[in-house]
Amino acid sequence: MKVSLLHSLMVVVTLAAFSTDGQARDNRIYLYVLGVAQDAGYPQSGCYESHCVPGWKNPALRRGATSIAVVDGFSGSKYMFDATPDLPEQLYRLETRAPSNDYRLNGIFLTHAHIGHYTGLMFLGHESMGASDVPVYAMPRMLQFLSSNGPWSQLVNYKNIQLKPLRHTQTQILGRLQVTPFLVPHRDEYSETVGFRIAGPKKTAVFIPDINKWKDWETRLADLVESVDYALIDATFFDNDELPGRDMSNIPHPFVMESMNLLKNLPPEERGKVWFIHLNHTNPLLNPDSSESQLVRERGFNIAFEGLELPL
Repeated sequence: MKVSLLHSLMVVVTLAAFSTDGQARDNRIYLYVLGVAQDAGYPQSGCYESHCVPGWKNPALRRGATSIAVVDGFSGSKYMFDATPDLPEQLYRLETRAPSNDYRLNGIFLTHAHIGHYTGLMFLGHESMGASDVPVYAMPRMLQFLSSNGPWSQLVNYKNIQLKPLRHTQTQILGRLQVTPFLVPHRDEYSETVGFRIAGPKKTAVFIPDINKWKDWETRLADLVESVDYALIDATFFDNDELPGRDMSNIPHPFVMESMNLLKNLPPEERGKVWFIHLNHTNPLLNPDSSESQLVRERGFNIAFEGLELPL
């Protein structure tokens, strides 16, 4: 039997009532980080190297694939950006912060069709939550991919999700929020790839979890950072030496070292806007005590973490 998304999440909260820290609506709008790792999370499936083993042995060290949420206490709405394979846990994390009896999930925005960014939609289906008409915002190729390929098309046919079209640089007005997608260069096998500009009443953020080298994009990274209050940007790999035996020139993500060098001449208040996110399982920034993490902080930048809250 199909049940509503609201009912499904309320059941979760009821069962976990003694362990949640959810708050009643408090007229705040903020960005909330749900996951920080690359698509496969940390530790990565099949990785039993020394950098992954601590995560297998200690669940507290595990990190979900990159996703953020925006919570709007004025309208009682919440939105997710990307639906990762860790969606069940991330939905619960969001539920503890913004419970469904006070906040309705009014949309999921998708960046592109790589596994860490959309496959969590499967949990909205009738085998799992049996959600009803959850708005899913996506670009034209992404919408076509979802509507014409199973099992995603079943979500559409069963009305678990309701597809909402996006267009490059066209803004979605969501009460006091404005969400604007913009195309970025990336591997686009099944869909285009976008970042999002998210504007609240007081502050703005950009979210770019995946992009090719900054030189491949017509926008200067420094200009982007200066134009917003927060820049959550692709930090998949720290530097060129991260994958021994691999030709890193064939992996077009911008290295953290490259991004920091491009921004090194910005004043401290501008560098402090940057939050590195989307960390591969090999990335030493997953360890807050690593020398690389210390270097990032010394240079005035930030490393995103699960539970980070940024007011909008």
